[in-house]
Amino acid sequence: MAAEGKAIDALSQFELSPVLGFLGKAVGFSQANLFMVVAVLLTMGLLVYGMRQRAIVPGRLQSLAETAYEFVHELVTGQVGDEGKRFFPFVFALFMFVLFGNLLGMLPYAFTFTSHIAVTFALAMIVFVLITVVAISIHGMHFFSYFFPEGAPKVLAPLIIPIEVISYLSRPVSLSVRLFANMVAGHVMLKVFATFVVLMGSAGAVGIFGAAAPLAVNVALVGFEFLVAFLQAYVFAILTSIYLHDAVHLH
Repeated sequence: MAAEGKAIDALSQFELSPVLGFLGKAVGFSQANLFMVVAVLLTMGLLVYGMRQRAIVPGRLQSLAETAYEFVHELVTGQVGDEGKRFFPFVFALFMFVLFGNLLGMLPYAFTFTSHIAVTFALAMIVFVLITVVAISIHGMHFFSYFFPEGAPKVLAPLIIPIEVISYLSRPVSLSVRLFANMVAGHVMLKVFATFVVLMGSAGAVGIFGAAAPLAVNVALVGFEFLVAFLQAYVFAILTSIYLHDAVHLH
């Protein structure tokens, strides 16, 4: 745990550095990119390797793959309706990528790439562009009626339209900041309390006894962060599904 003197350095864990030696430096391939690749490979491995037997009585990996599939499928169809089935592969890939990104960061010496706003904002912009393209392709120019609800008094148009436009354009910001902020806050808290344990444990017998409290807090935080890792992936997926519902059905 990083601590310089009595100062706690909780943000160094988010610093990017090249990996794979000279190749990493040449192309700017950092540990964030490496763990993105790992997340993709784990998702593919779970689906391909876990479903290879297609057993009637599934094993552990097959059960996990089927549970993830059914969970996201019900999430999408529940929010969007039957029209949402064509968007299921996209939402499922997004959910698994974010989930593995969050979970990998809980491993020692791993890196949480979802703790970088550049990553979460890129994902949010992909969602934003998709829902906009879907809405325009389905509804054409009628899409712009989304910014002025039917039945609203026309006299309020100068007030309602700017509010609706700002609300719509803020979607990628809120979507990305929510995930980024939760990941950063959780890992900062873990590092702060872990550093307390090290600092107090090095202060002799009394310090070792006092280190029990922050150690207990850190153990609880680890369990909480695993829950947050899943919840944030779920929130990202369900908000994407809600936005798709708006794009497909408008008002």
